[in-house]
Amino acid sequence: MNNPGKAFKARPLKLYHELMANKVGDILLVSCPYDAFIMEEEGRLSTRIINEYKGLNLSKPPKLTWVSSASEAFQRLEEKRFDLILAMPSLDGMDVYSFGAKVKQRYVDLPFFMLLHNTCDIDQYICLDNSTAIDRTYIWGGNADLLLAIIKNFEDEMNVAFDTENADVRVVILVEDSPYHYSSFLPVLYKQIVMQTQSVIDESINEEHRLLKMRGRPKVLVAHNYEEAMILYEKYKPFLLSVFSDMRYPKNGLMDGLAGYKLLTKIKNEIPDLPVLILSTEDHNREKVVDIPAVFINKNSSNLFDQIKSFFVSYLGFGAFVFRMPDGEEIARASDLRAIEKLLSEIPDESIVYHAKNNDFSRWFMARSEIDFALSLKPYKISDFTDPRDMKKFLIESIHARRKGSRQGQIIDFDFQKFDADTDFMKIGNGSLGGKARGLAFMASQTRRDSSLRDKFPDVAINIPQTFVISTEGFKTFIEENDLAKILESDEELEDAQIVEQFIQARFPDSLRKSLYTYLQSVRYPIAVRSSSLFEDAHYQPFAGLYNTYMLPNSHPNLEKRLEQLIMAVKLVYASTYLKAPRSYAKSTMHRTEDEEMAVVLQQLTGMAYNNYFYPSISGVAQSYNFYPISHLKAEEGVTYIALGLGKIVMEGGRTLRFCPKYPQFLPQFSVLNDILENSQKYFYALKLDEFPDDVKSIFSSTEDLTLEKLDLSDAIDHPVVRFLSSTFYAQDNRIRDSFSNKGFPVLTFANILKFNSFPLAAILEEVTKIGSKWMGTSVEVEFAVNLPPDENLKPQFSLLQIRPMGRYKQNLDVKIGEKEIKKAFGYSTLSLGNGEYKDILDVVYVDPETFDPGKTMEIAGEINKINALFNGKGKQYVLIGPGRWGSSDRWLGIPVVWNDISNVGVILETTIESIKADPSQGSHFFQNITSLGISYITISDKGEDFIDYEFFKCRVCENTTTYLKHIKFENPIKILVDGKTSQAVLMPYENDSLHDAMDDIPVITK
Repeated sequence: MNNPGKAFKARPLKLYHELMANKVGDILLVSCPYDAFIMEEEGRLSTRIINEYKGLNLSKPPKLTWVSSASEAFQRLEEKRFDLILAMPSLDGMDVYSFGAKVKQRYVDLPFFMLLHNTCDIDQYICLDNSTAIDRTYIWGGNADLLLAIIKNFEDEMNVAFDTENADVRVVILVEDSPYHYSSFLPVLYKQIVMQTQSVIDESINEEHRLLKMRGRPKVLVAHNYEEAMILYEKYKPFLLSVFSDMRYPKNGLMDGLAGYKLLTKIKNEIPDLPVLILSTEDHNREKVVDIPAVFINKNSSNLFDQIKSFFVSYLGFGAFVFRMPDGEEIARASDLRAIEKLLSEIPDESIVYHAKNNDFSRWFMARSEIDFALSLKPYKISDFTDPRDMKKFLIESIHARRKGSRQGQIIDFDFQKFDADTDFMKIGNGSLGGKARGLAFMASQTRRDSSLRDKFPDVAINIPQTFVISTEGFKTFIEENDLAKILESDEELEDAQIVEQFIQARFPDSLRKSLYTYLQSVRYPIAVRSSSLFEDAHYQPFAGLYNTYMLPNSHPNLEKRLEQLIMAVKLVYASTYLKAPRSYAKSTMHRTEDEEMAVVLQQLTGMAYNNYFYPSISGVAQSYNFYPISHLKAEEGVTYIALGLGKIVMEGGRTLRFCPKYPQFLPQFSVLNDILENSQKYFYALKLDEFPDDVKSIFSSTEDLTLEKLDLSDAIDHPVVRFLSSTFYAQDNRIRDSFSNKGFPVLTFANILKFNSFPLAAILEEVTKIGSKWMGTSVEVEFAVNLPPDENLKPQFSLLQIRPMGRYKQNLDVKIGEKEIKKAFGYSTLSLGNGEYKDILDVVYVDPETFDPGKTMEIAGEINKINALFNGKGKQYVLIGPGRWGSSDRWLGIPVVWNDISNVGVILETTIESIKADPSQGSHFFQNITSLGISYITISDKGEDFIDYEFFKCRVCENTTTYLKHIKFENPIKILVDGKTSQAVLMPYENDSLHDAMDDIPVITK
């Protein structure tokens, strides 16, 4: 037996862009005014052609230019280039043949078609057809469909050679010598081919994909005698879909009453399974064609067009696939790939064998423009399978792989009537995807085109979780139907809680509700409901983390309850657009809140269930550029932050493990035992799978995320993944061993991953950031999650959750910092981020080290908010100085401010003190937004040469004093220099500051 399971490789979709490259753009119509009037009145020619193109989803319609005389025609031909001339006989001053001859003398390659009106003496003109100037003659019957057919047939002739050779496009040959009949048949053929092709292309595919696949529709070629038909047959034999033939037409220069019989008999001898059709006015030929064998249709039949349509459906694979028994009995129908995949296992073996023998499966896929897939099935004959069940299995697996493959990396338009739960990326509505979803769609399309990442790590399932996007169109509909834009127009500024309440009470659009209901019917996994605004993840102002994300277990037994929870989460993501923090941030950028629109991403959560909790083994952020490289590390080698559980702890600046993917075992924060115990992750976030209150509103109305649980590591030691990622601290020996044991205390070191490489996380991240930077043309930040199943038979999973460009400073200012500047400074840093010179800042707000209490960081954040408000509307900025990570959600690692608390800041300075031990900020959403705004972020370490002189501040009069803060306003601007090349920064007083000059001899510098 051959290898029937051999994989096929489909041609890239971009190839379809190259099909039908030659188009008819401009047509010159030459006729007397009366003929033109009749054509326009009877057919409304221009309008109908445009409508036909739109209705059939065809490309740009051609432009018709009408002239009434030969002289006017030549004038137009001199003025512009035309692709085709259509001429009618009754011309002013010249007969059509003379006109055609003169056209050919001047424009040799310009096609010239004669169009006879049905009121003309048709027989006279056909009998006088002794001129080589007329390329083709058609009979006009007042139907615009003929014009469409003439244009498409001419385009087919121009494109068939390239399209068949490069994309295996199918060909239908029509053999007919009578202008009466081919003028009648062509519109029917094209209408059927275009409409049938349109109907059978999988409707789940997006519009662009659908239009491109339409270009791969079968071509129609016309022959007028036996010899022309044989030339076309021999040339396009490998691509034939069917042959439609008259019975009587010329052969060897003489009319032959059996020419069609002879032609089709020869063809069927060579291609036995090719469907062929005889069209004849002589009914006695019906018995004759049985010997070919062929299908017979009488041209004079009252339902001719219906019979031709039936031939397309029954013999050429258009319409539903009809499963039949060998005796012809119908047993089932399948309308699309998904339906046929489901039915195959239930169909009797005899039926499968019958259809395989007749090549019906391949032909049916061919009709759906699945040309590569159809050709891949064709070589496998019945002899390849010893058992029909093997054939069934092969077909099912092949169709499933094809369905998944055709959608991979594609944005599929959602249709609630034909929803396919196997689709990876879907979109509701015609609006924008928003920044976050756009990044996901970009990753999906790139990983489809570039398989290098999967090829390099074949033992890891690298994917983008199933994603469902509600486009910005849904947001606009929701806002407009509920008149919520008035919130921004109101003179009274509402509190966040009031805004949220209005959004909760608002009516959710029925169309969206219906779509989400259909979605939840097929989806039972936990869902992340994430924002994806227009501004989010933009190159320069990313709005990272400013909007809400909600995690839903999607586990309630009642579908209506699950729908209610999902709609509530979507409403609250919408509401977050109008909250204070994003509005305040928008004011710092070029954006306006009223310009913002919100898409919503519904994404499958990566992870596994452990008891009542669901979470990934590892989540994290990888950056291709490291702002704070230490030791031998280089900035371009990047940095990664990882944590056990959901990524909330990483995004909010909590305690995580930082490492460089190139050197995963180099962990300075784990250099000695006490550092490991101090710096390792102590808790993680997991999604609760039940214990939901009946009141959905109460789940989301709390400031805390009630769907999540904050678990201490010691409370989850029975979870397999916790044991796998943890080392053990033995207090009696005062040492840590890399394996887990119940005899000690768990310490989250990720040793199995970073030290023993049981999962190639570092190598994957190194490759992902490298490829991501190449894709986006700049440094990137990638969010990811890892699932490590305890079952060794299952592949570990690496999920790409998000990609965005990093906010990088433009180092285009030549800033010099030397000994002279350092000597004058009251603050100096060798770990600074930014570039430039600040000369207009008068104010410094700092956390007083003498009153600072690490247990009061929440209160300090509140005090900063109040002082920040004093700067609102004044166009002034200040320097903010304080200990630990700014913006961390872990109040023991720094002061947990949000953007609204510091919206007027110009420079941020973080210091390290004994009571707060934290790595410099870098991986959080807060940090991403700060850097993207060009706000310099200066870190003053308690090691090395860094310093800050608090004594300098003590000698100043405070503008404002609170329990923990001091606000100093200088008479003259302080000078701040930040050198992006060396990462140095200095803060210096005004050059003529007499107080500072008098203090030069005081040797008190506080670190």
